[in-house]
Amino acid sequence: MTHTNGQHATSPSRPPFSERIRQTPPLLADGAMGTMLHQRGVPLNACFDLLNLTDPDVVASVHRDYLAAGADLLETNTFGANRYKLGEYGFASEVEAVNRAAVGIARRVADEFIQSGASNGRPIYIAGAIGPLGVRLKPYGRLSAEDAAEAFGTQIRALVEAGIDVLIFETFADHKELLTALATAREIAPDLPVICEATFAADERTLPGFTPSKVAVDLHKAGADVIGVNCSSGPQRIAETLRVIRECVPDAQLSVMPNAGYPETVGGRVMYPASADYFGDYALTFQSIGANLIGGCCGTTPAHIAAMRQALDAAAQGTRELPIVHIHEAHDDDDDTSIEQPTELARRLADGRFTITVEMSPPRSYTVDKLLRSARLLRDAGADVLDIADTPAARMRMSPWAVSHLIQNRVGVETVLHFPTRGRNLLRIQGDLLAAHAMGLRNLFVTMGDPTKIGDYPEAMDNYDIVPSKLIRLIKHNLNQGIDQAGNSIGRPTSFTVGCALNMFADDLDREIKVLGDKLAAGADFALGQSVFEPERIERFVKRYEELRGEPFTLPVLIGIMPLYNFNHALFLHNEVPGITIPEHLLKRMEDAGDNGPKEGVKIAQELLQSIQGLVAGAYIIPAFGRYEPAAEVISAVPVMG
Repeated sequence: MTHTNGQHATSPSRPPFSERIRQTPPLLADGAMGTMLHQRGVPLNACFDLLNLTDPDVVASVHRDYLAAGADLLETNTFGANRYKLGEYGFASEVEAVNRAAVGIARRVADEFIQSGASNGRPIYIAGAIGPLGVRLKPYGRLSAEDAAEAFGTQIRALVEAGIDVLIFETFADHKELLTALATAREIAPDLPVICEATFAADERTLPGFTPSKVAVDLHKAGADVIGVNCSSGPQRIAETLRVIRECVPDAQLSVMPNAGYPETVGGRVMYPASADYFGDYALTFQSIGANLIGGCCGTTPAHIAAMRQALDAAAQGTRELPIVHIHEAHDDDDDTSIEQPTELARRLADGRFTITVEMSPPRSYTVDKLLRSARLLRDAGADVLDIADTPAARMRMSPWAVSHLIQNRVGVETVLHFPTRGRNLLRIQGDLLAAHAMGLRNLFVTMGDPTKIGDYPEAMDNYDIVPSKLIRLIKHNLNQGIDQAGNSIGRPTSFTVGCALNMFADDLDREIKVLGDKLAAGADFALGQSVFEPERIERFVKRYEELRGEPFTLPVLIGIMPLYNFNHALFLHNEVPGITIPEHLLKRMEDAGDNGPKEGVKIAQELLQSIQGLVAGAYIIPAFGRYEPAAEVISAVPVMG
């Protein structure tokens, strides 16, 4: 499919967007759609995009006000009109209809404006607006690049076929997702101009930790026609970001659309402090930096656009001077080594490689030589990751953070830090998580933890402020977004990969699946499963999950495998440990093995390890009684996929 950029009867002499964007003065885009719809009485929790079908007049009224204010470019009301965001309101099937209607509304308003003579010959362009999908891509989320491209493709095709002049991807905090969107647009409509705008956090980095220069260079190499920044903050900080982008890609066409300052709530309404005159002044600053397209984002109104129109026209007529802005030659002073990359565990799970991890318990003293030797043994046997337990069975042991840090630095194998919520208040939880991240620990297994009454200190404090699903949400939706539970900035976002507990063999599968649903909604990346002795029950769990939730089961699970030590050990697990059932034929094998119980236990574990491949993402080896040699035997004797 190609895009013809066809001329409309009402504007026969209009130059194509790709030509106009290179001319002076800069093109002026419109401002916030959501802000204006809310001012017209639309609730903030409403689906703004659906208004294209249910109340097109209110959308048209916003477009008219922006054209009257002097905008050269209207963005369609389609920022969230993709299958995932519309799906939150139950309208995933309406993607094509919503996007086509939005283009029709904007085009009709533009044609009426031109026919009325109000444009004074100024050409008007329609930009098809597309925002992030609202579901994070792997390895930070569960959405594959292929699924993302398919979702973007549906929206892009609808906009292109309805007759837009340019595509604008805006407010992307993950530039990998932005690059996916750009590649999809190039495949569907190779001749259509594309604007790519990223958004940056307070530390001038994207959500995964990339700098404006990195994002700009990558977008330029990928063929974006216009590169820019939007949302993020007010004009002052956005101007600095734009200057950095200009330095790094001096020959690129640039766009800029700041918020009207930082929002505040006044009398129950969200207000933005930046005045229209302030925006007018900054329009000239943006032009001096080299912006080819200038507009507004959250909080901006027709008054802001009118002030920028007046300032840009005055500069074009010579009645206002442009400010002096120093642009330096590009220089690579970014510390790329500080960019957070996905953990090895996250990469393995995203790639579908069968992964083996082994649980290790910290020592009950401060000496770690024996533990490190065992860690090297497991690494050499083929363990991909090592799990470090936190006070298992509520017994006093060395801090697992120290053990994880030592293993990663001295043994060279990645760890998963067990992080129980029990015994910690919210202050300590968040402080401990920041400390773990500073020590290079990025993989977490969030669990409730064992009650102190079963351990060495039954009278010890056992309180907690937060349950595992809520802690997962705190990590994924707060810390990994750069803020703490109270909404305060923590500087750069953390980059934790977070696991949850799962018992695929629970007696009450429906309840287990319901609890798992809460953890998935919170953002869990993987699960550690209860020990398996009947692999066929994995398929039973998956089938029931898909029946109840009506969706495929895609969560990567590292299922537990525990090498049995002897018959008594097997009887104990079968009769006294909740969630573990050992079939009669395995109990008989352990009984018949007698003194050869450890060897038979290893053999059974090896058989189980072979049988689960293809059913789950990997294995979570749980050594009995701290004996790591049998665990190493289980791993090394069995070829695994990936």
